[in-house]
Amino acid sequence: MSKQTILGRVTQLAKANINALLDQAEDPQKMLDQLIRDYSNNISEAEQAVATTIGNLRMLEADHKEDVEAAAEWGTKALAASKKADELRAGGSAADADKFDNLAKVALGRQMQSEKEAKTAEPTIAAQTEVVDKLKAGLDSMKNKLTELQAKRDELVSRAKTAQAQNTMMDAVKNIDVMDPTSDLNRFEEKVRREEAMALGKQELAASSLDAQFESLEDLGKTSEIEARLAALKQGRAA
Repeated sequence: MSKQTILGRVTQLAKANINALLDQAEDPQKMLDQLIRDYSNNISEAEQAVATTIGNLRMLEADHKEDVEAAAEWGTKALAASKKADELRAGGSAADADKFDNLAKVALGRQMQSEKEAKTAEPTIAAQTEVVDKLKAGLDSMKNKLTELQAKRDELVSRAKTAQAQNTMMDAVKNIDVMDPTSDLNRFEEKVRREEAMALGKQELAASSLDAQFESLEDLGKTSEIEARLAALKQGRAA
């Protein structure tokens, strides 16, 4: 994966418009859960890619440091060889002096090569450093978005549950308005009143029947008394 591709991916994910996606969702809770999973996976992938890019940068920096140190070391060796050549030449040993001068030249050549490699690597290191800084910023933005997404998910789930409870309550109230349960109570009350009236009627009938029986007993008593008096009269005349 190229550095440009990594940077583009992180930038695109960091600019994701979460609110717009939620507005289009039929089930915000399920979509948020899926978004959180996808976003977390994308962050993990981006982190691995950024880590690789940072590792490559650190290797370039290490190589550059070695080239700089090598250039300095070869410069020191060239200077030492040149001084030795001057000393030998001053002492009359021209042949030996030339050998050390040649060594100084070799050292200088190595120094120049190391300096060239270090200089060549510097623009690449600078570019890579800029890329790494942008990638880190992109990752931070993604993590902030993930935190925002998680908070939004919890808020929406709470709001959805509250709205569902309110809708259930309003539906119940609406059903009560449409089908008034007091009408059933009124019908039951009317039935009870009819039952009570029937009981009163039966009581009244029972009372009437008892009165009639007592009246019959009274009539029977009168008849018996009359018969007894008639018998007494007859007995009195016979005597």
